[in-house]
Amino acid sequence: MLPYKQPDPQPDHSGYTEEELAILDKAARKVVQWKMTVPAIMTLESVKPLNFIGSQAMVFFEPIVQSVFSIKDYETFRTMLERRETLELLLLRIEAFDAVAFRKERLFKKLQKDYLRQQSWFYRFKSAIIGFRVPPHLEAEWKAKLDAIDAAEAAASAKPTEGSA
Repeated sequence: MLPYKQPDPQPDHSGYTEEELAILDKAARKVVQWKMTVPAIMTLESVKPLNFIGSQAMVFFEPIVQSVFSIKDYETFRTMLERRETLELLLLRIEAFDAVAFRKERLFKKLQKDYLRQQSWFYRFKSAIIGFRVPPHLEAEWKAKLDAIDAAEAAASAKPTEGSA
């Protein structure tokens, strides 16, 4: 029986430039922003073995895409897809940004629930029907709390792991 090699949880970023990592982050943020995390992960996992063919299909569609997207970023992304580890890195970035978005959403819902508990039944009913808006006097406080999640994530990702030195 062949030994099974566990995938590296922190892939090597040394083969990527800062510009390439920024493009991957931009793509991952858009996927999370559009709330397409699960379909994107399922699609990327299923087409992992075909990443080179996908990059060549991008060459075919390049004239059409030139009219919509920045050609420099498109070419960089296409050449990155020719390497196998790019899809795994993209998947990890999507999962990381989704985890941060999930924590922010959970905190926002908790703050909203605590605030609505202090309000009258009519205000809660109106918020349920019309939609909830953050009260102007609490906007700065809630934004600071949500931004603290981003700061904590940035600090955690900046710390080197024990295995890498």
